Amino acid sequence: MMQNVLPLTTDAGDRFAAIRPSELSETEQASLVRLALAVLQARHRPGEYLNSPDATRDYLRLLLGERRNEVFGTLFLDNRHRVLCVEELFQGTLDGASVHPRVVVQRALACNAAAAIFYHNHPSGLPEPSRADEALTRKLRDALSLIEVRVLDHIVVGCEGTVSFAERGPL
Repeated sequence: MMQNVLPLTTDAGDRFAAIRPSELSETEQASLVRLALAVLQARHRPGEYLNSPDATRDYLRLLLGERRNEVFGTLFLDNRHRVLCVEELFQGTLDGASVHPRVVVQRALACNAAAAIFYHNHPSGLPEPSRADEALTRKLRDALSLIEVRVLDHIVVGCEGTVSFAERGPL
């Protein structure tokens, strides 16, 4: 059985660098996940700048990784890409969620957002966007453009990783 091993660093200030997941009990692993999520949530609280796409992807993976049903949400940002609010807007079933552009537009206006990053999970584990995901992203982008809210990205989360629409080309 092959174990996941995190790369070890030699940074003397990193108390966690030498710990391997296989050395932790299930309770300790659960505590570590809660701690990591708390750290990442602090980086995504209102007023914080989003200056690390990797941290945002990590946050979303931890937030959505074990969800059994599809969830769609949005990070609403100001014009300097500081977080205004993070909202889970829709919950669905095992293989889909109904997303209503009207609700997304209403929430963007209520948050006074200048930009948005959409996110949703694929409970199947495969983060590859479907054609429906692509069509929804275009529809939401077009709706938000009417109120001058830029869509910066749409991140699809699966247990096997994440896919960023922005990294694949223009939104």
